[in-house]
Amino acid sequence: MKTNQLPSLTSRLLKSLYVPLFLTWMAGTLVVFIVSSYFTEQAYDRALLDDAYSVASHVTVGNSNDKDQLEIDLSANEMTTLLFDQSEIVYFQILNADGSMIAGHPGFNATLPTIGGAPKFSNLEFQDKNFRTVAIYKSVPSPFFLIMAQTTGFRTVLIKRVIVFSILPQLILLVLLAYFLKGVIRKEMAPLLDLENAVEVRAVTDLSPVEIDTRTKDVHDLGTAINRLFFRIDDGVRLLREFSGNVAHELRTPLAGIRAQTEYGLANQSPEVWFQQLQGIAKSEARASHMVEQMLALSLTNEAKTGLINEDINLSEMLKETVLRFLTRADSLGVDLGVNGYELNLTIKSQRSLLEGALNNLIDNALRYGVSETQSFNQITIGMQEITDSQQKNFIEISVSDNGEGISDEFKHQVMRRRAQGEAGLNLGAGAGLGLAIVVEYVKLLNGEFILQDNEGGGLRATLRLPKI
Repeated sequence: MKTNQLPSLTSRLLKSLYVPLFLTWMAGTLVVFIVSSYFTEQAYDRALLDDAYSVASHVTVGNSNDKDQLEIDLSANEMTTLLFDQSEIVYFQILNADGSMIAGHPGFNATLPTIGGAPKFSNLEFQDKNFRTVAIYKSVPSPFFLIMAQTTGFRTVLIKRVIVFSILPQLILLVLLAYFLKGVIRKEMAPLLDLENAVEVRAVTDLSPVEIDTRTKDVHDLGTAINRLFFRIDDGVRLLREFSGNVAHELRTPLAGIRAQTEYGLANQSPEVWFQQLQGIAKSEARASHMVEQMLALSLTNEAKTGLINEDINLSEMLKETVLRFLTRADSLGVDLGVNGYELNLTIKSQRSLLEGALNNLIDNALRYGVSETQSFNQITIGMQEITDSQQKNFIEISVSDNGEGISDEFKHQVMRRRAQGEAGLNLGAGAGLGLAIVVEYVKLLNGEFILQDNEGGGLRATLRLPKI
């Protein structure tokens, strides 16, 4: 279904309200019809029964041919007055106990009650008219049945009038209620429409928070979620721009050096000059590759915040693999690369790629800046141990120590920020000042602590303190 063919939320809410309202009105109409019919019938039946007892009270025993016979002690005028009804036709019959008629209108047969039983009401059709009848039994002055019959035209009209005059007000109230609900729903939907318009007209580059309506919790929560999404997008765009700028800025110098060295080598015919320039090009390329790797690692830390998967890591095996990766480089620099605590065989539940990334950066930093040409013996030691703090919490510490010149106290906090280098890095002119910043970011994601301090035997000691989960 096309988007423009989808129903609006307002129309769906109105439909959801109108249907129950209509069904409620129909149910109310049915109830009114049943109740009004019942009580109208009760009232007319009561009046008809009263007329029956009134006529029965005038039945007496007369004396004719030495035989007792029932008769009515009312004249024709008196009977007409007694049975008068300006809207309906009223008939009566008086029957002996054997069913023979004594007086009244002949021709209709109503249901008779049992002898001594309660009055019996019934409906019948007589002379193309609908009648409501009641039959009673009287034992004095002599047993007899009396039947009263009355047409039902006016009582039907009365029931219809009751229904009409009760349904019409309900219908009017229903229409007014529907109109009121329509206005209320549109009013309550206005903040959502305002939010939609605010997002719709916003420029692609505008990631500032939208104004949130605080009248409705749902709209407020939706606006807050949109602002959080804008914040995450803005953070991602900022990191992308920063990464692009960093790459452009950091690669400009080594690429310019490679170009200059290449042009200088091409301008000379000496193989020695070519060899020297190729060595310079190789160093510049290595520097550029290292910087790109570090910047990529740093830019991916934000992505790692939502995709961390912890696993059981055997630290002894991980340290062994890490040392083997750097052993050749350490030997070429004349550095003794060793491990302390390997025999502890410690295990930690953590994120392998972040932990390896942090450790690789620490060893790389130590090989770059912790090696001194004035020292007769350069040593880098990777150690690990399990500790328990004052709150009885268990931690594992992984440290990388060197016996180089170290850094001053004022630089210890500075070098952990992006694009900050110690004196050795500035003197070497290598790196982008991102190594320890990457370590700090990784340790935060691992819920750990990074400590940078002087080594007891001289040099620098960098420690990762991680909770043992």
